[in-house]
Amino acid sequence: MGRPKNFEPDVVIAQAMEAFWTNGYAGTSPADLAEATGVAKGSLYHAFGSKRELFGKALELYDRAGSEMTEELLARPGATKECIRDYLIFLVDTDLNGPVRRGCLGANTALELGGRDEEATRAVQRMGQHTIQLLTARIEQGRRDGDVAPEVDAGAQAQFLLNTIVGLRVMAKSFDGPILHGIIDTALAAL
Repeated sequence: MGRPKNFEPDVVIAQAMEAFWTNGYAGTSPADLAEATGVAKGSLYHAFGSKRELFGKALELYDRAGSEMTEELLARPGATKECIRDYLIFLVDTDLNGPVRRGCLGANTALELGGRDEEATRAVQRMGQHTIQLLTARIEQGRRDGDVAPEVDAGAQAQFLLNTIVGLRVMAKSFDGPILHGIIDTALAAL
């Protein structure tokens, strides 16, 4: 009979997510995960199966937390364009103000593993679809409220905004706020 777990799996997944987010999948060794979580490598693998399985759980957590945050920010009162602008500014400023400019775990994963790792590609696609759904709903609300023109294709605009978000999050690793804020204003001009 094995020893009982003396850690909370959700906390360990969150700590592992931070390590993967900062260092990437390939750049995060089992020793890095053990250090980040405070759990021995053997116990990590016993609980989560493998580094890859733990990474998958970290991506799921990132998606869930990101969707909840996006939903909350997009539900704030105000005109749609301003609400979405505030959301995009929040993302960029969070990236810029962190101790390390690490961008978006989803975008980083797409750049590192997209097209070469089927599970990672599907996880990134799910993240994107969740964001598109939330943005589409907010734009449709704006059309109903009268602050978005009725001819705006909410789904197409949401896809464009996701593309903008991914680009902003990648650029936030190297560019500063004024440039990124200008891109946000340009992207929202069509709304």
